[in-house]
This record gives sequence, C-alpha cells and structure tokens, in this order.
Amino acid sequence: MMKQLPQISESEFKVMQIVWKYAPISTNEITEHLRKQTDWGVKTIHTLIKRLVNKGALTYEKDGRMFVYTPLVDEDAYIMQESRHFLGRFFGGNISEMLSAYAENGGLSEKDFSELQKILSEHRVL
Repeated sequence: MMKQLPQISESEFKVMQIVWKYAPISTNEITEHLRKQTDWGVKTIHTLIKRLVNKGALTYEKDGRMFVYTPLVDEDAYIMQESRHFLGRFFGGNISEMLSAYAENGGLSEKDFSELQKILSEHRVL
C-alpha cells in the first residue's frame, strides 16, 4: 500500500507547484512568483508555506538569514493520489465512467479523443 500523502488545500497546492518547479527555492522567491499569479499578501504566503512544512510536504534549510525550501512530497505521486481520490469519490473508481461522463456532456474535444487514443495505444497490454 502506498504511503498516504498529506492533504493539501488548493492554495497550498499553488505554493507546491512553485516549489516543485523551482526547488530549492527561498521564501522571497516563492513570494515573488505567487505575487505575480495571485492577489495574496506576503503574510498569507508565509502562512501557507508554514502549513506545508507542518504537514510534512516541505522541508527547509537555513542559509544565512534565508530559508530555502525543497519538497518532501513527489509531484507525480501527489497528483496520482488526488486523481484516485477524485475518481473514487465521483465515479466509484471507474475511469471508464468518468470518460463516458465527459464525452456525453461535451467535455472532450476531438484533440482530447486523439490524445487519449494515442496514450491507450502506447500503453496497451496484449
């Protein structure tokens, strides 16, 4: 059984996306990136970072007067966990039901269909 990763809120996920992309990254750099993308204040960003450290999603090292953060949670593992949670919650764990619901309600474009076909043919187990 895979280790349960911490629950991360939508706001915390935005912080994690920055850290995953740029780690190791300082508090100031995280703040700079998020201030361009959001209307969050500095204190809000620092609170989100602190929460992620407390949840075990981030770790840090002190470099002089700076804190430098690195993720403790793997991005792909986290996204897979959340995808499974979503599938289980809304589609009983059945990906076919999810795709069918998207297709029936116009949620899949022609491009989506062709990309899905490509993925399925590349990973087909005979």
